[in-house]
Amino acid sequence: MRIGELAARTGTTTRTLRYYESRGLLPARRGSNGYRTYDEDDLKLLRQIRTLQDFGFELEETRPFVECLRAGHPEGDSCPASLAVYRRKLGELDALIGELQAVRAQVGEQLTRAELARDELAAGAEVPGGPEPVCELGGWTR
Repeated sequence: MRIGELAARTGTTTRTLRYYESRGLLPARRGSNGYRTYDEDDLKLLRQIRTLQDFGFELEETRPFVECLRAGHPEGDSCPASLAVYRRKLGELDALIGELQAVRAQVGEQLTRAELARDELAAGAEVPGGPEPVCELGGWTR
């Protein structure tokens, strides 16, 4: 197949495919007419790259999977280098999840504090002569 067909079948652009070729991820084969030619193995390779990128892998992180596919492994992820990338990515994801959990806890604490402050202001407003609640964002009063 030619580059346009490969691009259409993988949901990418010919420009992207040429970039992958320049990075050594996609083979640079040409037919007798000078056109780039690709086969079903290239289609599988590109689907692997796209899937990994959809999962958040950087393009260079896909290289071990591409090399594993080229070495004849059917899924491209059973080689030691591919497994190492999976492990590294899981570590990165675990760290990000930890950071997000910490931020969530802080936001939860801020919400609790803000609701208590609101309730205290509302209780004080019910007492004659008590303070009127004021919105800190615009000077709005109730």
